Amino acid sequence: MRLPLLLASVFPFALSVSASFQSQVIIPPMAMSHSSNEESLSASGPSPFTSSQPTLADLLTIETSASIYYSYARETDLSSLFSSESTWFVMLVPTNKAVMALARKPHQGPEHVEPQPEISEQELDERSKRNVERWVSAHIIPSRISLSDAPVTYETLQDEKLVTFNPVPNSKPDLPEWMRVTLEDGVRIIGMKEAQNGVLYLIDGTVIPN
Repeated sequence: MRLPLLLASVFPFALSVSASFQSQVIIPPMAMSHSSNEESLSASGPSPFTSSQPTLADLLTIETSASIYYSYARETDLSSLFSSESTWFVMLVPTNKAVMALARKPHQGPEHVEPQPEISEQELDERSKRNVERWVSAHIIPSRISLSDAPVTYETLQDEKLVTFNPVPNSKPDLPEWMRVTLEDGVRIIGMKEAQNGVLYLIDGTVIPN
């Protein structure tokens, strides 16, 4: 008789402990209500789960369709600025398809009309680096821009290289501004992403440096 009485007295307590344990386990902090989160933030500061907006470097890293441009950009000193919060760039990033369509690749530079003298391997390497830097910098505008009043022209990081945005004739007014312009003789912007230190425009062509 004592065993049933003992079980009868222990069972309710066990249920109470089990229910309390489950309530702690199955309700993680991230499942709290919005109001509860706000109270927690005001009491203990910013939540450790809050993520900041990505940098241009972050966007370029995950943009697989523009990996060739980023590969060239990482060869230059400019790449260190893509993750800086103290700079602001508008980047005109060609797709891989656009780069592959070039008759001469960025490291080769423009074709010379006159025959060039033989140069050493070191000089060739230095020339290639200069060509890459010119090409990469021609796709970067070091300022904020507005496309609402196209045609508009902006300076790039490449010396004396300007990029002009022209309105697309008969474009629908309800489209985003970047979809209503072209640049560099008809190059279209096919995507836009915002970063904490700039804007990335994905383009279906390339900017030709000076």
